[in-house]
Amino acid sequence: MNVLIILVPVSLILACLGLAGFLWTLRHRQYEDLDGDAWRILVEDDHIDKDD
Repeated sequence: MNVLIILVPVSLILACLGLAGFLWTLRHRQYEDLDGDAWRILVEDDHIDKDD
């Protein structure tokens, strides 16, 4: 039972850090363009110089 004295506060701190990180990503608009990243993978870059 003494372990719970350590584990409960540690888990609450980690949960608060996760929530703070999620709120930071929302505030910095990380989820605005979800389709843009998917399309960037499929588009070929023609401007890349090849030194062959």
